Amino acid sequence: MNDKEFLEREIRTWKYSPERLLQIKGFRYFEGGHDILYRKRTVIGEGGELAEVENLPNNRIVDNQYGKLVLQKANYILGQPFIIESDNERYTELLKQIFDKRFMRLLKNAGKAALNGGITWLYPYFDGEGKLRFRLFPAYEVLPFWRDSEHTELDCAVRLYIVQEYEGDTPVLIEKAEVYDLDGVHRYIFKNGSLIPDDDNGDYGYSPYVLADGKGFNWEKIPLIAVKYNENETPLLKRVKSLQDGINVMLSDFENNLQEDARNTILVLKNYDGTNLGEFRKNLAVYGAVKVRCDGDANGGVETLEIKVNAENYKAILELLKKALIENGMGFDAKDDRLSGNPNQMNIQSMYSDIDLDANDMETELQAAFEDILWFVNVYLENIGEGNFEGEQVNVIFNRDMLMNETEAIANCQASVGILSDETIVGQHPWVDDPQRETERLKKQKEEQQAEFETQQGYNPFKPENKGGVNEE
Repeated sequence: MNDKEFLEREIRTWKYSPERLLQIKGFRYFEGGHDILYRKRTVIGEGGELAEVENLPNNRIVDNQYGKLVLQKANYILGQPFIIESDNERYTELLKQIFDKRFMRLLKNAGKAALNGGITWLYPYFDGEGKLRFRLFPAYEVLPFWRDSEHTELDCAVRLYIVQEYEGDTPVLIEKAEVYDLDGVHRYIFKNGSLIPDDDNGDYGYSPYVLADGKGFNWEKIPLIAVKYNENETPLLKRVKSLQDGINVMLSDFENNLQEDARNTILVLKNYDGTNLGEFRKNLAVYGAVKVRCDGDANGGVETLEIKVNAENYKAILELLKKALIENGMGFDAKDDRLSGNPNQMNIQSMYSDIDLDANDMETELQAAFEDILWFVNVYLENIGEGNFEGEQVNVIFNRDMLMNETEAIANCQASVGILSDETIVGQHPWVDDPQRETERLKKQKEEQQAEFETQQGYNPFKPENKGGVNEE
């Protein structure tokens, strides 16, 4: 096979692979599109086979605990602005300009996408003003070809996505593929399992990554940065799908059972005055009455086969399923009993222990992703004449969004004065988001107080030059 044939075969295999379908389902579940929405009511029909019926209650209730879990985990580690620390103050200021609020929003969305798909991708590009920006590609759009078994370096990658175009005035969906390698971007239309060069601009589907002053430039690395949820790139949904489906089924079945009243439940007829059961059901639904007859000793009547619905059983099962979903998804329960009686810091940390462990893995992957992000940032800064910052040490600190007993934390900070440095204490204070800025404010405040104190000392009436006839006594 040549390279094109190899890519066509790999794309066909990957497009309907279980891994990609699970990634798509992760995003669908996050948005509320659960499998329960496609459930059909069935009964045992002829020959013992299941047959679909449409005249029974078929509620499809979605209690999206999975979506809540994704938001919980993404906001826990990425909900607060992260902090950039470096010994080079000028470099730090330049990084803060690039990692602005827009980038922080993008990174938070990347965290959600990584949870849903196991991995997501950031693509560096230049906007119309020549500034470095990043785009987000979800996991189900990118087929990576890794150079190593640890999945740290790319040989190339394919992005498969759908766009809407028009043939005359008729909208049509076209599937496009972009191949990213060190030579640039190769654009194709993926049709009937084949790659057809997308030659809209007369370039036979090829373009460099960067165009400047009429010239094309390429990065020395493939400009796709992997942001992983964990080292195995496993979506969160794989852990909790069966539990989430169980919650939806329990709620839907509970409502189905409650709705099975005399007009749609199982009826036992005695001496029914008629033979058409369909007509009987219709008359019962319309008139709410049943016509029966009595023949001698055989008295007519209607009885129901009734299954009692015990709400407590459903409630108990739902509580077990939700608790299992939180534990298997490594989240936390904000309504935990440990917060009601004695919400001290130890109880709070115990409640957060699972999500904290999972966040440690995710932060490790985020730190690795930032190394790749900083490589592109450093190349950009050097190209625009800001200087060469290769080799500069940068610390990225993620502020986790955890409940805190502020009174206890502040007391611990006060008790640490004289034992720890002021900078360390400030960094642990619950009211401080940016320790470096707060330390500068404290330094400025102390300097102002010292200047005011010296000014007051300059007018001491007991100094010889300021006595003015005042007795020391």
